[in-house]
Amino acid sequence: MSLVTQQAPDFTAQAVTPSNTFEELTLSSFRGKYVVLFFYPLDFTFVCPSEIIAFDSKLDEFTKRGCEVISVSVDSQFTHLAWKSTPRAGGGLGQVRFPMVADLDKSIARSYGVLLEKPGVALRGLFLIDKDGVVRHEVVNDLPLGRNVEEALRVLDALKFTEEHGEVCPANWRPGEDAMKPTAEGVASYLSKHGS
Repeated sequence: MSLVTQQAPDFTAQAVTPSNTFEELTLSSFRGKYVVLFFYPLDFTFVCPSEIIAFDSKLDEFTKRGCEVISVSVDSQFTHLAWKSTPRAGGGLGQVRFPMVADLDKSIARSYGVLLEKPGVALRGLFLIDKDGVVRHEVVNDLPLGRNVEEALRVLDALKFTEEHGEVCPANWRPGEDAMKPTAEGVASYLSKHGS
């Protein structure tokens, strides 16, 4: 069941902060900001570090759009810290700059519908949450399929554009391109210019 258009399930859990301390993180404390909440299966695995490092490398792009990035896996905060403390050349993450949430009891992954009961890890779920705490976009990949961070930024840009301008964003829309008025005439006008 999709969470899109619903309030994002709230949670409070231990997290490793960007400064490598342990703190409780409550999702609802981020109201007023956009949030990209993404799940990955396990620390010290294969596709996962490529995604986490990709999100970290684009973190400034999310930040300048008023968006927080938060990762979640079924590992403990201690394992997260150990992975962050391992250099990238040794299979670690290095100093990732966003919170990494511990979901040891798997309740967060379960509430977002991404838990694979066997083997007990999360699928690669990504949820874009708006300033009011509503899920506006979700994508869930199977374990071997890494996500596209640029697409997460594109969808965030599209959400911000629709909120600010009241227009809707067609397929493959990027900032600076034409959008559509959400009317029959608006669609016809767009397609007359861009249809093949």
